[in-house]
Amino acid sequence: MTVVLEEDALRLAREADQKIAAGEDVGPLHGVPITVKENIDLVGSATTHGIVALKDAMPSTDAPVVTHLKRAGAIPIGRTNLPDFGLRWHTANNLHGATRNPWDPTRTSGGSSGGEAAAIATGMSPLGIGNDMGGSLRYPAQCCGITAIRPSLGRVSRIVTTMLPDPPMFYEQVAAVNGPLARHVRDLRLALEVMSRADPGDPCWTPAPRLGSAMPTPIRVALTIDPAGDGCAPAIAAGIRRAADILADAGYVIEEAEPPSVPESADVLEQISVMEIAIYLPAMRSLISEEARTVLDWIVADITPDLGTYMGAIARRHDIARDWNGFMQRYPLVLGPISTLEPFEVGHDLAGPEQLNRFIRSIRLTETCNLLGLPAVAVPVQLVDGLPQAAQLIGPRFHEDLCLDAAEIIEQRQGVLTPIEPQD
Repeated sequence: MTVVLEEDALRLAREADQKIAAGEDVGPLHGVPITVKENIDLVGSATTHGIVALKDAMPSTDAPVVTHLKRAGAIPIGRTNLPDFGLRWHTANNLHGATRNPWDPTRTSGGSSGGEAAAIATGMSPLGIGNDMGGSLRYPAQCCGITAIRPSLGRVSRIVTTMLPDPPMFYEQVAAVNGPLARHVRDLRLALEVMSRADPGDPCWTPAPRLGSAMPTPIRVALTIDPAGDGCAPAIAAGIRRAADILADAGYVIEEAEPPSVPESADVLEQISVMEIAIYLPAMRSLISEEARTVLDWIVADITPDLGTYMGAIARRHDIARDWNGFMQRYPLVLGPISTLEPFEVGHDLAGPEQLNRFIRSIRLTETCNLLGLPAVAVPVQLVDGLPQAAQLIGPRFHEDLCLDAAEIIEQRQGVLTPIEPQD
């Protein structure tokens, strides 16, 4: 944790005990400690975004998701680390330094919710709140051996802060979501129920059915091992096939099938998001670390902002979404990798643009979910040579239930890789 909220947490814990002693009605998360990523507003703690210049940026109100969790009884106990403005897949910055992977300190903890994932994996917190615009919940979950859910666009208020006045650009509007991280799938389900409450301040929030609705069984699952066509690490592939076998034993119908347009989805995503980064990067350059500048400069190196290309990519996103809707009529679940590579060694994304681009290609299926607003759960599958391996389950919009149900079956069979529980 970057900040421990000891005084406030103890006060709220005493109040929680008093309510129980008085026989008062309490919420579903009454007394549960939580941690909150440092780009989400939490009254009494700075919303730093991992930036030195924002170390004293104190919000006057909680973000909507924090408000919902507090009203349900949750108690914030600390804040967690992220890369500069959340724009990197490795968690490090000049304000708090780097967050190490708890399984192997030479490997990344992921990003941008790497601080949350490491805190949960090491037992600092049973439940954390992060966000995901390009895999920032699921990739840290893979690296640290925990579970996380990226909700559907519109399921959860996507507002994180009131302290950055500019409205979000298009890609952030359609791709960025807030979601929970935990050690147990059942905890994701409970937290997501609470976080999904209404927010009139978010025009994307949708009063969708409660975590999905029933679908005919047996559920057909499209199994994809190498969706980008660049190869998949043997340990990752073995873990995904293990997850497929577990679901098959539970009655799911598993078929190897490639979802539509995954490589093209990544190209469309990059044409939109990278073009936007190229526009706002000059204003950020003086605020971010040298490492973050290096990564972002490589990402935008070949991009010249062009309105026609940008508009064409937004239009093509619509066609890809239609193709996925049709595909998911036959396969309501897609099972595949989060990254086709094992957690990279610290410094890999700084070793050169080709190494960085190789990693970006490895998460094409993950980024497709962001482009299309689809829900996806990251679930640990096994340990190989001391590193956790994970898979992701992708469902149709507003069918988080399908993803969570399947993830829970895998978890029940394989066990929890990080079974740290609070001691009396």
